[in-house]
Amino acid sequence: MNYQPKLREQYKSEIVPALMKEFNYKSVMQVPRLLKISLNQGIGAALADKKLIDYGVEEMTAITGQKAVPTISRHDVSNFKLRRGNPIGVRVTLRGDKMYEFLERLVAVALPRVRDFRGINDKGFDGRGNYSFGVSEQIIFPEIDMDKVNKINGMDITFVTSANTDKEAMALLKQFGLPFKNQKK
Repeated sequence: MNYQPKLREQYKSEIVPALMKEFNYKSVMQVPRLLKISLNQGIGAALADKKLIDYGVEEMTAITGQKAVPTISRHDVSNFKLRRGNPIGVRVTLRGDKMYEFLERLVAVALPRVRDFRGINDKGFDGRGNYSFGVSEQIIFPEIDMDKVNKINGMDITFVTSANTDKEAMALLKQFGLPFKNQKK
């Protein structure tokens, strides 16, 4: 049994030909592709309550289907009572089939559950073809049980692509179905 996510098949059959036509690529290898999706959740209150990191790891693991790891502070910051080596967040990096499955769930289920959602901002590009945006609540994901949530935390989601320009990356992400705001120019 050879399973492939629907978005991976759609990328090969529909998105590659559309981008080749739009940007006049000579080879299929020039077409930008999605390399990885990184999710990061900063849990500042974990300095007072260490169990929040464990809850964050459980929630992020449930959301992505891949084991999340705690992020550890590298520096001492006396103003925040932060010591080197303290866990201060949770992160996970998705590649391959899990990446496509998460992207499909994000576009089809999670983003429409955001209150007053009018699309994601198109100002999150970094100039090298990568895109980042934030989600203010982790409860938009259906894998999170509302009764077991201890604290509402946001998260940052970063899409790393092989695109050379932001225009190419935006075209790729639009083809994948990310709902960008309609900007008037």
